Amino acid sequence: MVAVLARPPSVLFVAGEAGIGKTRLVAELMRATNPSKYRFTVGRCQPLREPFPYGPVFDCLCALAGRLAKAADLSPVAGVLAGYLPELAAVLPPPPPPPASADPNLERHRIFRAVRAVLSAIGPVVLVIEDLHWVDEDTAQLLRFLLSEPPAGLGLVLTYRQEDLGDRAGPLGGAWRPSAAISTVRIRLTALDVSEVRELATDLTGGQVSLGLAEQLHQDTAGIPFVVEEVLRTEGSDVPVPVRESTVERLSALSDEGRRIAQAAAVLEVAASVELLGEVAAVDRAAVVEALVGNVLVEVAENRYGFRHVFARRAVHDTLPGPERTEFHVRAVHALREIEPIPLSRIARHSRKAGLFGDWLRYGEAAVDRAIESADSSAAIGLLQELLAAPGLPAADVDRLATKFSRIAVVGHAQLDVTALLQRLLGDGRLSDPVRGEIRLTLGLFLLRQADGIEAARTELEQAVAELHERPRLAAKGMSVLATPLNGTVPLSEHVRWMRRVDQAIDHTQDKILRTTLLANHLGATVHTGDPEVWARIALLPGTSDSIEERRELARTHLNVADACSWTGHYDKALTHLWKGYRLAADTGATFIVSSGQATQVRLDWYTGKWAGLDERAAELLHANRELFPVTTELALVLGWLAVARGEWSSAEEHLARTGLAAPENAFTPVVIAAQAAMVSMLLARNEISPACAAVDTGLAMLRRKGVWSWGGELVPAAVAAYCAGGRVADAERAIDELRVAVEGLDTPLATAAIGVAVGLVAEHNGDHLVARDAFIRSRQRYDQLGLIYPAHLLTERIALCRLRLHEEDAADTLVELAQTLDELGASRDAARCRHVLRGLGTRCPSKRGRRGYGNDLSPREQAVAGLLARGHTNREIAEVLFLSRRTVEQHVAKVLRKLGLRSRRELQ
Repeated sequence: MVAVLARPPSVLFVAGEAGIGKTRLVAELMRATNPSKYRFTVGRCQPLREPFPYGPVFDCLCALAGRLAKAADLSPVAGVLAGYLPELAAVLPPPPPPPASADPNLERHRIFRAVRAVLSAIGPVVLVIEDLHWVDEDTAQLLRFLLSEPPAGLGLVLTYRQEDLGDRAGPLGGAWRPSAAISTVRIRLTALDVSEVRELATDLTGGQVSLGLAEQLHQDTAGIPFVVEEVLRTEGSDVPVPVRESTVERLSALSDEGRRIAQAAAVLEVAASVELLGEVAAVDRAAVVEALVGNVLVEVAENRYGFRHVFARRAVHDTLPGPERTEFHVRAVHALREIEPIPLSRIARHSRKAGLFGDWLRYGEAAVDRAIESADSSAAIGLLQELLAAPGLPAADVDRLATKFSRIAVVGHAQLDVTALLQRLLGDGRLSDPVRGEIRLTLGLFLLRQADGIEAARTELEQAVAELHERPRLAAKGMSVLATPLNGTVPLSEHVRWMRRVDQAIDHTQDKILRTTLLANHLGATVHTGDPEVWARIALLPGTSDSIEERRELARTHLNVADACSWTGHYDKALTHLWKGYRLAADTGATFIVSSGQATQVRLDWYTGKWAGLDERAAELLHANRELFPVTTELALVLGWLAVARGEWSSAEEHLARTGLAAPENAFTPVVIAAQAAMVSMLLARNEISPACAAVDTGLAMLRRKGVWSWGGELVPAAVAAYCAGGRVADAERAIDELRVAVEGLDTPLATAAIGVAVGLVAEHNGDHLVARDAFIRSRQRYDQLGLIYPAHLLTERIALCRLRLHEEDAADTLVELAQTLDELGASRDAARCRHVLRGLGTRCPSKRGRRGYGNDLSPREQAVAGLLARGHTNREIAEVLFLSRRTVEQHVAKVLRKLGLRSRRELQ
């Protein structure tokens, strides 16, 4: 646009629907153009019944009075404008004598010439005429005249809504086109896509907007920037006033029949056919065309008509008085009954809004059953929540609907509102005792998924098992959950008591679905405890099933086994079972199960060194699953791990605190134990020995109380490092012995490999570097076999340090290569530590690309500095994290800002 205006005479046509950003684009154009070269002046067409002729152009000329006073002598014809523009009378020539003829065409021609004369005298100028779709014929003719023989320095920017041009072929009427001598560009602005809506929303709110929210915003606003801004400004509660006003204005321009068609579309809520709209509106279907031409409705899909966005629909819906809305809903019920297949949920919704309670209950429950059959758990849960909230629902209906709700809600994603309904149902006197036990069982399962809910969940589950003594199938489900050792600080011995009862139930049941349900919890729990015989039972699992319910339980089985494998060190098996679980869950509506699997996947990516974009993925999943405590704690753990590896201490503390460290009795034990190990590593890195030892004491106490030592593979090496640093070598050796004895004969690859690491740490502390080196080498081989990339790199560093102390050749070279490898992985703090050691040895650590090979790209060191800058770290903090001097950090900061084209570090944040 700037380039076109630089070649006057020129004209820019900017088309786009209301709110798409035409005015904003013009404002940016005005800011981007050299003000000493062009003067912009703006006029606007108005939707007036009798617009003032030439009004927008005259408004532009009035704003140029100052420049006109300095202009050269004007043509005498310019005086014609004195009577129309008194603001310019003092600088215009005297009005010429009236024409000999009273022909209005002659007077109009003199006005046109006068305007051109004034613009020619003013010099380079750009007239911006907004909302050309409302232009009157006189102004349109004047603009056509100016563009036929334009002044040399004239630029025109004309904005309009294509859909509001009516029967005009173009913005200036007819088939008129600018002269070939005029630089011409036509721009049509289109709606934002989902990623652009997300970017806009993030910018407006100042915080990261999740993909799910961006998708919802895009759906509600059709990607129109103004509507996105208004929704975020008003938090989406009301129709934005400008949207309401423009929609109602268009609606009022329709005939009664066209208006009823639009109102019928608003009541139907979803895009509908011409036939359905006509039937619900009770008018001729031809009125649909009028609503389309009037730009109230649009063709949403082929032969389906509705509103451009949800707020336009709401604005029209709000014009309907209550009795008329009811009438529309009643007709919608009758019309939708004739469609095949019958849209049950839509009929139920219209029945409710029409006050037809019996129809609502009948069609609503039928819609629930259909949703359950098609594995649409979200739809089924939503419908059941509405039905169960109805006042006056008979007791038999409450029992039946509550049972369906408890069974489908468990596999869904929603949490807090479901929990509230379950708690309300338990206090509902209409609920029978057998159903009450099932509801309590479901409530216990939901409480397990919520922060501070684990102890309450155990209480509810134990009570549910007692209440379900006459329903052994459901009681066994409750026992299988109580047998799972993941939850809280209850000792393993208590879980084993329940595991034995579950074993008996599995052996005695002939129900395939129940057996799979029990195995889903039982097999995962057995992998966690390191039972080597569990793999034979896992191998007997069926590959799939014709039953959606059994497939869902099979999916849960594999994903639970994958999770257990990831905690105990069977990473290859974890991936195998993860993908089996995903495949089985694909069409079962098991959103919670899939979310759990995604958290496991993120942890596996951490272990196996797939760190590229891992923090973004973890943060995205954390936001999307923010109500699911088991998922959020695992994701927070990964984010904490990443922050520790980068030396981002405050971020690490924040993430690790979200894992449940402060309340382990209400957290997931392996997550808390791993988080405690990460906290110890961070404290040691900061040389905070006493707090590190205190954290170790807490973590080991929890591990000892729980008794599942297969989870000690990360904590015990961290504990030994802290104890040795604090001079508590006896405590370090005790922890090693405890772990060795506890996992003897068990299948616990990570914990077994950790023993060698811990032994090496004690030997290193005692100065026996040869023993330490060999212990570290054996452990690294085990880590390599397991696929543990990052821990293997840290052991490579330990080995190199031992070799340096043993004066072995090439040890420094190992550290040089390792620093580069750690940088590429994203462990900038560890890479910096390696370089710090090398600097102490007087060894340079050039990158593989060479010291001057990065050009305008950031080097790995500069990337690390940029990352810490972006998170608000000071130069002093960056120096401490990266083992650099303050002066060196200052130099890196200057280079980062220069390469990124930024003026200050605040811009990077």
